Amino acid sequence: MQRIIIATAAALVLAAPASAQESARERIAEEYPELELVYVSRVNIGAPLTIGETARGNRRLIPITGGSFEGPEMRGEVLPMGWDWQLDRGDGCTQIIADYFLRTDDGAVINIVNAGTLCPPDADGNPRPARTSPVFEPPLGKYEWLGQGGFIGTIGFDPAASEPHVVITVYRAK
Repeated sequence: MQRIIIATAAALVLAAPASAQESARERIAEEYPELELVYVSRVNIGAPLTIGETARGNRRLIPITGGSFEGPEMRGEVLPMGWDWQLDRGDGCTQIIADYFLRTDDGAVINIVNAGTLCPPDADGNPRPARTSPVFEPPLGKYEWLGQGGFIGTIGFDPAASEPHVVITVYRAK
């Protein structure tokens, strides 16, 4: 549906006079922001701690044990402190809320709370994208821009990896 809307908007832009085309392009850019890579991280995880069945679903805690991240404007390590608080819901999806810390190669410590939902493949067996909404609390200064924008994350898994981890890629909406 979103592709149809974008294609229709693009056709209208091309048919309009030049001044109207620029205005339409600005509106499209506002509604459908571009994404800019912030970093790719490899987050190491420990063995899950099963909390058990709760009124909301089955609960578990996944320790975050370290890792690394790198992007165009920042790089460093994932500190070995933090957790991913997971809830298996009745619809088969898992709600995640991870709270952990990055330390940049120049010493800044940045807190991240990253929430999302992971769902099983659809009825046709097609995988569903795993998206998150990271929120950063950086120190004032060089990295304060992280606390001033909108971000989206993707989660990937590498079953062939030698140690358990997830790959989280974070993008900033421009």
